[in-house]
Amino acid sequence: MKSSEIREKFLKFFESKGHSIVRSSSLIPGTDPTLLFTNSGMVQFKDVFLGQDQRSYTRATTAQRCVRAGGKHNDLENVGYTARHHTFFEMLGNFSFGDYFKRDAIHYAWELLTVVYGLPKDKLTITVYQTDEEAYGIWLNEIGVPAERIIRIGDNKGAPYASDNFWQMADTGPCGPCSEIFYDHGPEIWGGPPGSEQEDGDRFIEIWNLVFMQYNKDEQGVLHPLPKPCVDTGMGLERLAAVLQHVHSNYEIDAFQALIKAAARETACSDLDHNSLKVIADHIRCAAFLIVDGIIPGNEGRGYVLRRITRRALRHGHKLGQTKPFFYKLVADLVGEMGVAYPELAQVAERVAQVLQQEEERFGETLEHGMKILEAALAKDSQRLDGRTAFTLYDTYGFPLDLTADICRERNVELDQAGFDTAMEHQKQTARAAGKFKMSAGIEYSGAKTNFVGYEKLAQASKVIALYVDGSPVQQISAGQSALVVLDTTPFYAESGGQCGDRGGLSAPGISFEVSDTTKIQPDVFGHHGELVTGTLAVGQSVEAHVAEAVRAQTVRNHSATHLMHKALREVLGAHVAQKGSLVDADKTRFDFSHNAAMTFDEIRQVEEIVNCEILTNSAAQAQVMAFDDAVKHGAMALFGEKYGDEVRVLDIGSSRELCGGTHVKRTGDIGFFKIVSEGGIAAGIRRVEAVTGEVAVHLVQNLTARLGEAAALLKTQPDDLLHRIVLVQEQVKSLEKEMTQLKSKLAANQGNELASQAVDIKGIKVLAVVLEGADANTLREVTEKLKNSLKTAAIVLASVQDGKVSLVAGVTADTTARVKAGDLVNFVALQVGGKGGGRPDMAQAGGTNPAGLAQALAGVAAWVTERA
Repeated sequence: MKSSEIREKFLKFFESKGHSIVRSSSLIPGTDPTLLFTNSGMVQFKDVFLGQDQRSYTRATTAQRCVRAGGKHNDLENVGYTARHHTFFEMLGNFSFGDYFKRDAIHYAWELLTVVYGLPKDKLTITVYQTDEEAYGIWLNEIGVPAERIIRIGDNKGAPYASDNFWQMADTGPCGPCSEIFYDHGPEIWGGPPGSEQEDGDRFIEIWNLVFMQYNKDEQGVLHPLPKPCVDTGMGLERLAAVLQHVHSNYEIDAFQALIKAAARETACSDLDHNSLKVIADHIRCAAFLIVDGIIPGNEGRGYVLRRITRRALRHGHKLGQTKPFFYKLVADLVGEMGVAYPELAQVAERVAQVLQQEEERFGETLEHGMKILEAALAKDSQRLDGRTAFTLYDTYGFPLDLTADICRERNVELDQAGFDTAMEHQKQTARAAGKFKMSAGIEYSGAKTNFVGYEKLAQASKVIALYVDGSPVQQISAGQSALVVLDTTPFYAESGGQCGDRGGLSAPGISFEVSDTTKIQPDVFGHHGELVTGTLAVGQSVEAHVAEAVRAQTVRNHSATHLMHKALREVLGAHVAQKGSLVDADKTRFDFSHNAAMTFDEIRQVEEIVNCEILTNSAAQAQVMAFDDAVKHGAMALFGEKYGDEVRVLDIGSSRELCGGTHVKRTGDIGFFKIVSEGGIAAGIRRVEAVTGEVAVHLVQNLTARLGEAAALLKTQPDDLLHRIVLVQEQVKSLEKEMTQLKSKLAANQGNELASQAVDIKGIKVLAVVLEGADANTLREVTEKLKNSLKTAAIVLASVQDGKVSLVAGVTADTTARVKAGDLVNFVALQVGGKGGGRPDMAQAGGTNPAGLAQALAGVAAWVTERA
């Protein structure tokens, strides 16, 4: 049974049991800001389990893309060398949100495994939490699993509920017992059943974990029954495929074998069991899907993880002898394996390949830079390479540690592994701290959701339902206090999808609260940040909430223009353009998008023309709510950084159709005028455009026109003739520079003739070491060549001092280089003036920072030549 069939049978089975098939969410967690990556199937449902979100269904099933390459789930170095470690995997799961519980979950699991997939019943072993009599009884009495194959797992980690069979979302909150299903590979494989001393062996492999969320754990560690218990299950597709395809290693399943063969093809490796091929096959899956979800290789956060994974794959390619770019070519093979299940991969495959190819080309440069640094370090100490240098090579330059270790072994150099490990641990702690993304103030709130009316209104009668000062709930605040206010109903838009939160005020008789920002403290709960200017504000107080109209108006102009600009960028630059981030406020719109080259002036002009033509049509904007899948079918684009539920808001504005929950103009003409301010690169393959609209754009053009007039006045011409005038001035400057160069050349020739008479004869060599006042480096070289021609057999050092810096040039005639070399000569002088230099035997140059030592250094040249002549 192929992996694709296993995935399909899983989803269809649970669909037949009343579950809604929910698409895989992004690898960038949209609902859990504490995670670097989506690492399990339940991540996208976390808010549902916490009661902060509600779906149109109570049963769901998913095939979720997951990455575990950081934090506690970081086994990167084991990937490719063990049977079941991966950076990227697919988690199959079924979920119940207060619907069915243990009985149905267990029966569904058993039916799917033994009937649909046809696994032998006697090959399955079950674990339950030690006190979970209900689950034990269902397995024993209803399913009929023999008691000897139902194992109770207790608290073996020194604390209550600290067990592999008791799941907890955090130290407090939803939790409950687990029931795990293991597959027995047979006595010919070493290992024992779960709970035994040999449980770490490979005979019994966990394939499915059924989590029964039935308690809420308080701060005292007391468990309180949840009013609506839930089910969360997870089964690794790769592990299940290995079982159903009768192989022991995940790398032997069909999906991996296809990629391993592709990696062998591109690296010319004939050994299909080579561990490096497994690493490459695993890493192309992870790297490609991270790029699909908008991550670009970088030096921090998620980008750092992607770069590390990619370069590890490339290093294994180098180990196999492939020094040319090859990794990006595997994208097409990956699309062949997974493009049907995940069409988003097929849609951006070309873009994924481009990013990987660029990273491969950079890796070649990295190897070159790394080798120079390594050679310099080994030149200082040929016996031992300190750990800090090894880590700097690894962390800053991306130079793999094992490559450093290989070079050290070849040269019998000891590598300070302990020092490297210390530096690595410090980096991990820093990365973990940087990777902790927090929601607005991290506030605990359990009240009603906010009723948002800001699409239709800018003012609304509201009631204060919660107040927070420094993250802690309070009943009232006084004038001068900063606080966060939660209202039952609000016209304020909370920051989301790149649009900044609204500003404005809350007022009542004798009360004035200034709102400086609005954010979401939960997916559907808005927090109004600000300061109480007058009066006393208390929970339960009725207020008038009013948004700053002018600020909102300019913000919506910029946001609506962003949609039109996105569409225009795709028309001008190509369909590969995709949003990679945005920031919209009252001052500007900042838009990041995928593109591999700087935009030309003509391309910028075309985008501006398209957007302004859309504005002139003054067409009406329309927003409607529909199912996500229907929206995509009707051509709506999903934007990066936005969290989408099962129902989405589709915005039609001009010729653009996108999913967006932001606030917008009623007609395109309301935008007024659009102007791009800047364009530049911010990362590999990512460009950034900033633009302005409305009055801000008009003022910008007025200021540019004024500056143009001032520039024209300075050049004594009209603005229309300014370009022609600038060309004439440039030509004049070039002519003057040419005349100056000719004059310098004549001066150098004259100086050379005068200096030749100052040379002294040392053993048949004419030696000259003098300062040439006011000469630049080019002049020094030119005069040196003339002196070599006139003196015939000579060793010359010329120096000059400009702005406190010493310039040196040494020249030695060809018949003298066997005795005196220019590189050694210039270095002798340079070391005495705070510098260092070198070059060819006949011509070399250097610099220095200590002019005070120059006279003495030049005076010593004659003696230096005497010793060598």
